[in-house]
Amino acid sequence: MDIKIFLISFILTSLIFSLVYMPTKLTQPITIFRQSKTLIIPKNSTPYPVTFAYLISASSGDTMKLKRLMLALYHPGNFYLIHLDNGAPQVEHQEISRFVSSNPVFSEVGNVWIVKKGNLVTYRGPTMLATTLHAMSMLLRTANWDWFINLSASDYPLVTQDDLIHSFSDLPRDLNFIQHSSRLGWKMNKRGKPIIIDPGLYSVNKSEIWWVIKQRSLPTAFKLYTGSAWTVLSRSFAEYCVVGWDNLPRTLLLYYTNFVSSPEGYFQTVICNSQDYKNTTVNHDLHYITWDNPPKQHPRSLGLRDYRKLVLSNRPFARKFKKNDVVLNKIDRELLKRGSRQFAYGGWCSKGEDIQQKCSELQSEKYGVLTPGIGSRRLKILLKKLISAQNFNKRQCK
Repeated sequence: MDIKIFLISFILTSLIFSLVYMPTKLTQPITIFRQSKTLIIPKNSTPYPVTFAYLISASSGDTMKLKRLMLALYHPGNFYLIHLDNGAPQVEHQEISRFVSSNPVFSEVGNVWIVKKGNLVTYRGPTMLATTLHAMSMLLRTANWDWFINLSASDYPLVTQDDLIHSFSDLPRDLNFIQHSSRLGWKMNKRGKPIIIDPGLYSVNKSEIWWVIKQRSLPTAFKLYTGSAWTVLSRSFAEYCVVGWDNLPRTLLLYYTNFVSSPEGYFQTVICNSQDYKNTTVNHDLHYITWDNPPKQHPRSLGLRDYRKLVLSNRPFARKFKKNDVVLNKIDRELLKRGSRQFAYGGWCSKGEDIQQKCSELQSEKYGVLTPGIGSRRLKILLKKLISAQNFNKRQCK
């Protein structure tokens, strides 16, 4: 029995390695939409102080939420990689492709891409982790950026990208915003010891993970950590996870191949067991998330009654939201200054000082211009608190 489990684990892990580490040409894994015209950046323009690379993941039925999120998140200084689950119907893949290719700003700047062949993602399985590492690899090879942010189509920003860029511009570039804890609690027996197999690694048909009868003991070669699956990771740490100079990221990938909900533990365990990165963690996921009491499998869907707490949290992102919930209209109107089917307000697309002027097209002469608002002040309050000497050192990996 032990030999069979080992062989199955070895085969599945090999498949994960092939997804993440196999060299590929950029024209193969990403759909690149050719620029319809050349973006002319004035010679006297100042480049943006920091840039973000986003992975936005979606599954079947998420196309409306994904399109709305892209317009709320978009900024010409950032980079965006969309991953639509291979299990989604072909018509949804075509809809997202048309949405990206037909947007004149996306075409002009050329910083929005789609994973050409989406992975089959199993909920709570390692295929979710493989997809994130795959996206990291593609973005590292495609563009120069400072932080990697993973979001789902059920997320939404609470600040403009000008606010986010301005707030992060004074931070050390090696910081990693990753919620982590070594106190496993109930997860010790429910996740640390069970062995699971993700059919998405070897099957063309989507199905639930299945459980191996035999359990395993907790590791002694490294310490397990757990936390939120939503992170803001530095480019340096992303490179370490994909092409690490020591074997820790690969060793832990082998271990987490058979781990339940591996995205909620892999990056935490890698960073907290690394001598080079364990002191770069900010113990926070920068998300506003609420749970039922007692907690259920998924967080609560946010609505209008949550709006005040959303704002007072000072966090840049929140989840999860239902499609076209009325609270999103309020966020668009009051926090993002965004009109229907338009971009969130920013210096790059504003036509004047009046913030009521909605953003719909790129003003190339304003490339590099930031117009942060009250969202930036709120976010800076949170960041200042998180990286203060009083909080930062006390909440490091332990």
